[in-house]
Amino acid sequence: MLLADDEHLIRGALTALLALEEDLTIVAEAASGPEAVAMARAHTPDVAVLDLQMPGADGVQVATQLRDELPGCRTMIVTSHARPGHLKRALAAGVRGFVPKTASAQQLAEIIRAVHGGSRYVDPELAADAISTGDSPLTARETQLLGLASNGAPVADIAERVSLTPGTVRNYLSAATAKLGAENRHAAARMARERGWL
Repeated sequence: MLLADDEHLIRGALTALLALEEDLTIVAEAASGPEAVAMARAHTPDVAVLDLQMPGADGVQVATQLRDELPGCRTMIVTSHARPGHLKRALAAGVRGFVPKTASAQQLAEIIRAVHGGSRYVDPELAADAISTGDSPLTARETQLLGLASNGAPVADIAERVSLTPGTVRNYLSAATAKLGAENRHAAARMARERGWL
């Protein structure tokens, strides 16, 4: 199995705990999205356990790449930042397991075995949240621009980056803000991020 997490302490602890399981072998570790892809290519693991938030590429982006390049590698996400939108993106990317970092080592080992065997595991609480939250009302372009605006970038900079006029960017941001019922684009971005839509 491949274990990818940018937090060295967590990755080390998981490695030590999972090493106690006789039937589980960690063949590689990674601290970033690109490193996880490179390690998977080099070691062709049966299962890749990926942190959701990693530098370079998040766990869902890595899972998508592994699905396309290494179809025999099953992927699962382990995260402390789970939002309903993240779960939906992960499932669309072919992720077979979605687990909070609050799971015990024993639970994680059992879930890894299940995923390796072809089963799917989604944390029940997160699944319920995803169902109750519903799908994002935002278009792909609104999501993209709201994501760029979430870091406080001025409209002119966003417009230049995506090759649109400032007025067009303002229109998209206004539409996204209205759809979310937010008071401004910053509040809209915060709401969308909290729901996992960004």
